[in-house]
Amino acid sequence: MNTSPVPRLTSLYHHADAGAYGKRSYPGNCGGNLIRDLLLYFKPRVVLDPMTGSGTCADVCRELGMDCRSGDIHEGFDATSAESMQQLANGGLADFVWAHPPYWRQKLYAADGRDLSRTPTLGAFLERYALFIEAAAGVLRPGGRLAILMGDYQDRDAGFVPLVYHTKRLAFDTGLVQCCTDIVRFSHGASSGRKVYRSSFIPGLHDVCVVFEKPRTPRRKEARP
Repeated sequence: MNTSPVPRLTSLYHHADAGAYGKRSYPGNCGGNLIRDLLLYFKPRVVLDPMTGSGTCADVCRELGMDCRSGDIHEGFDATSAESMQQLANGGLADFVWAHPPYWRQKLYAADGRDLSRTPTLGAFLERYALFIEAAAGVLRPGGRLAILMGDYQDRDAGFVPLVYHTKRLAFDTGLVQCCTDIVRFSHGASSGRKVYRSSFIPGLHDVCVVFEKPRTPRRKEARP
């Protein structure tokens, strides 16, 4: 027991009820309860939602009375552009950025070639993903947080793709620090759970939310021997 304002928010997270947020039929919709609990815990004033999808985060912020500014690739918004992110922040700085990026090409989203799910190779995906993390870090106030929900998966050509590892690596390279435990979210009701596959593999039934913080004092990179 501790003094957390959201005691149900732990390193293992499961909520069978997705809540009345966004549209569950939207590809990759994650439900809004995790977002709601994160916002109740960190209590941000200004939230950016640069990959809004069906508007789940915006719905949660509306319920909580928080200022949420949203954009999406379907509307032409490029979250990997520092200029676009600065425009989304309206020239200011945000307290919290929520992001649920594509898990590379596991599921295709927009027809727009800038969509992360349309990148042809893992290397190309990671290059654009790094641009997004840099752009998100650039619009955070010192002490602000970036929460990313990401999952690993078995790619048909590239094999097992450890995207959670890459998320942390790219965030650390940007100067962000992880500010709390990994939050392992059980993927309740995922569409893949209703499919029959011809190959043999160990199914992944979770994804991971990692919360990073922008240090109040810039960190010095340690020189490698």
